[in-house]
Amino acid sequence: MLPYQIFLDVRNIKRLNVETVNGSFGFLPNRLDCTAALQPGILMYETESSEMVYLAVDEGVLVKAGNQVLVSVRNAMGGTELGSLHSVVDKEYKAIDNQEKKVRSVVAKLETGFIRQFEEFRKMNG
Repeated sequence: MLPYQIFLDVRNIKRLNVETVNGSFGFLPNRLDCTAALQPGILMYETESSEMVYLAVDEGVLVKAGNQVLVSVRNAMGGTELGSLHSVVDKEYKAIDNQEKKVRSVVAKLETGFIRQFEEFRKMNG
């Protein structure tokens, strides 16, 4: 799940591997119920009818209850070939990084302007 939509709904998963803040974990159908904080990385799963599928996921939470595993992350990208997934993720994160740099620059300019105006106001009234 993503904040704004269900990214993927997969049934009959044989195994699932995720990256958590405590390391990599594998889930098989009879694993005990649990929750885990996910870190950005590759989520891998295999269904009865497919080969291994790879998803790049951002930080989030995994909840396993009974025979359901719910994963909620901020962002996800999918692909079946790990090499192509790496290039897509690399390109996407570079775009996000550039956008964040622009936002930080605008915020810094706003903060500087606010501080300057506050100092001028203080000098006029102090």
